[in-house]
Amino acid sequence: MDKLTVCARAKINLSLDVLGKMDDGYHEILSVMQSVELHDDIQLTAEDGNGYVRARSSRSFLPRDDRNIAGKAVRLFLNETDIKGKNVDVYIVKRNPVCAGLGGGSADGAAVLRGLDEIFGTGLSDEELMAMGEKLGADVAFCVMGGTALAKGKGEILTPLPKLPESHVVICKPAFAVSTPVLFAAVDSRKIRFHPDTKGMVKAIEEGSLNGVAKRLFNVFEEMVAEDHSEIQSIKDTLYDCGALGASMSGTGSAMFGLFDSREKAQAAYDKLSRIYKETFLTKTV
Repeated sequence: MDKLTVCARAKINLSLDVLGKMDDGYHEILSVMQSVELHDDIQLTAEDGNGYVRARSSRSFLPRDDRNIAGKAVRLFLNETDIKGKNVDVYIVKRNPVCAGLGGGSADGAAVLRGLDEIFGTGLSDEELMAMGEKLGADVAFCVMGGTALAKGKGEILTPLPKLPESHVVICKPAFAVSTPVLFAAVDSRKIRFHPDTKGMVKAIEEGSLNGVAKRLFNVFEEMVAEDHSEIQSIKDTLYDCGALGASMSGTGSAMFGLFDSREKAQAAYDKLSRIYKETFLTKTV
């Protein structure tokens, strides 16, 4: 029996733009993605058997069947590598909030792929694992790679960027979820008034300017979500009041985050928000 625990890091979108609809019906995005220390722990167990796959989680409401991306990742990996006669058990110690725009499920799927590659000694390259991850979801390839990257297409076309200067991050998810399909449908029916300065963001990262990055944080979906949920602006105001260099929504929400240049300021924001919102986290960029 082989056992391994793998870290599944959440991601934040430093910028997120929608460029339009592609021929296949999906929307083309342009985003700068960033890994953070906040993570789930993926406990993998593999042993000889009849190919049985089980995926469980510390959150009882998450699916245990093939709707769970971790289980899908196991089946995909075994099929792609032609490994047979192995039972695999996945247990997710869940910390990343779900339905938050933080890539929680994608991170779990990516961690399973990386973990199984190590357990079975298949020696797959990052590129091979990322290509496998694309079949599971748009953000899985980034979660395999991690760090800082410019994402295009559906999020699977990735260009690594230089390491972001270390930043303390406060993430706060209010107690509501946002429908990703509904938001993308809303994009089709309205004109996006403002777009992020993606080129400026990339240049600031290349120059190692955390202030330059922070002042360019922007998500085209944030205004749409804030129209129906005033908490979005309230959380953002609190982050700025406590000294955030910049604040924005991640993904399609509903999590908000702020970048801080000191632990003390970030701690003050965490203390204030965590009294109101259960799912508040103090973490760092990776």
